[in-house]
Amino acid sequence: MTTTASPLQVLPAPRHTPPGVPLPTHAQGGRSTRTAATPYVQDALAVDFAAASDEQVFGPQVTRAHELPDPRLWAAHIAQGLVEVMHGVRPPSQVMRWTTPEVYAVVARRGSRAARRRTSSGAAHRTRVLRVHVCEPADDVVEAAVVLVDGGRVRALALRLVGRDHRWVVEALQIG
Repeated sequence: MTTTASPLQVLPAPRHTPPGVPLPTHAQGGRSTRTAATPYVQDALAVDFAAASDEQVFGPQVTRAHELPDPRLWAAHIAQGLVEVMHGVRPPSQVMRWTTPEVYAVVARRGSRAARRRTSSGAAHRTRVLRVHVCEPADDVVEAAVVLVDGGRVRALALRLVGRDHRWVVEALQIG
């Protein structure tokens, strides 16, 4: 029983890429040359642009008070730091992270004027916090009244702290 082998047949390799879609040329004026029998149609990318704005996604994120350090202790520390910056004893860059741009501008301006006056007189102020009173009008807001001794005077400092990006930020400041 002898079998004869059929001759070897060579076939081209199959194509693994889909056929291209012809695009209209400038001369065709934007008319499509595709016919209804074209098998490939590209769908639109599903993106929801109305879901959230860039500010909501990448802007400052609200942080609740229970996720942050004790506001009474923190208000005492930042109040002393702010007063020292306003007297020109401490550089303003040390409080930049903990203040809004508006508060920082006021504190830095006051500090630069005080530093110029201090270099001529040579006297430095000593600041000491006596008491801190705290009120929480909202879950991410704390208002603090800080009583401090500034040189030979007793002064009051009112702060509005807001929870942003997992830290307290001074949003408003009034010194009396």
